[in-house]
Formats: sequence, structure tokens, C-alpha cells
Amino acid sequence: MITDEEQKRYARQILLSGEEGQERLKAASVLVAGAGGLGTVISLYLAAAGVGRLRIIDCDIVESSNLNRQILHWSRDVGRPKTASVKEKLAALNPLIRIEAEQSRITEENMGALAQGCNLIVDAMDNFPTRYLLNRTAVDRGIPFIHGAVRGFFGQTTTVIPGKGPCLRCLFPVSPPPEVFPIVGATCGVIGSIEAAEAIKLLTGQGEPLMGRIFIWDGLAGNADSIIVERNPACPDCGNLP
Repeated sequence: MITDEEQKRYARQILLSGEEGQERLKAASVLVAGAGGLGTVISLYLAAAGVGRLRIIDCDIVESSNLNRQILHWSRDVGRPKTASVKEKLAALNPLIRIEAEQSRITEENMGALAQGCNLIVDAMDNFPTRYLLNRTAVDRGIPFIHGAVRGFFGQTTTVIPGKGPCLRCLFPVSPPPEVFPIVGATCGVIGSIEAAEAIKLLTGQGEPLMGRIFIWDGLAGNADSIIVERNPACPDCGNLP
């Protein structure tokens, strides 16, 4: 049931998806993997939209070099756990939702517990080994997985619906080498916002998800495009699904 306070707060969204859509957001649990450049944008917009429970996982502390792009971390937060910084800001933004911020490294051993009870997983990581783990967990549990990645002025995102379209391992069978990559904050804003929009669409049952497509953002040229992709029947993560 939507309260009077929620009616006022989410009035513009209710015009789009009705009270039923807002109730779906309120009842949802979303795992946001990462509280950095993408994660702060994603969690900000999901909290503002009224997603009932946000579970945010990160193992790092705030550094000065984060501040050009990680919009929920401020100068006074340098040295604090990112999860504590994010939880403080999101609680101030929307006290009507539940925020679970866990200072932890995502591993094979804890991934199942972290994803327990979540309706979808959103990727805000900066490395493919962890992304593969998120992808495999989503496939095994039959829940959506929204992938996003950024580099410089460029970014990409796609949505995985297990059993209906390709998974992340279908698209990227081999992990690219690790690197310290350049990044401008606005790119995180573009890709993180699209990931948040994908999550809201899935939770409210609106529109068409980016399933079977990779959205590509070229900020230098000001161009956006999407590439159609297909499932790999031999994929080690989703090839056994019907």
C-alpha cells in the first residue's frame, strides 16, 4: 500500500507506472555491486525512485582520486568506508527505504548470501572476474543482471535475462587484462543512469530491456548506438539453460 507521503514523493513516477508500479518498486530488493563511479549514480537514482531495499556492497575506502566521479563521496569522506559514506547520503535522500551497505569483498564464498532475497543484480564493478561471478549468480538464480562498464568518455551497458537472451559470458568470453583506466565523471553519470533506468523498467514491467543488445556510448562524438548480440549455446554460464 502506498502511503500519502509516498504519493507526494513519487507523484511524477506514479503518473508513468501507476500505484501498482510504485508498489512493485517498494517491494523490490536490488543488489548494487560496487559503490564507486557507477554504483553511486545507480544507488542514488534507485533510492530516489523508491526501491524498497538496496543492498550495496563494496570493500574500499574513499580516496581523493575518487572524487571526480563518485558523486556520493565528498571531500569530508576521504578515509571512510565507501559503504558508510553511501548509506549516510542515501538515508538522508530517502528515509522511506531500507539501505543495507556491507563493507565486503565479493567472493565465490559470500556471493550466494549477498544475493539472497534480491530481485536483480546491478553491476557497478571495475573488473571482469567479479562481473562474471555476478553474472553466473544471476543465471543460477534466474534473476536479471544489468551490466555496465566505463572507460574515459566511453561506456557500455546491457541487460541479462537468464534463459531469454545472452549472458555476459556469451558477450565477453575472455576477461580483458586489468588496468588503471582513465575516466571522466560524466560518463559514469550516463551509464549509471541507464543501468538505473533498466532496473526501474524491469521492476515495474515497463518498456523493453536491453536484452540481446549492448548499448554503446561515445561521449567524445556525442553518439549512442546499440549492437545486437546472441546467446552462445556453448556458454559455460548459461549454455545449459533451455
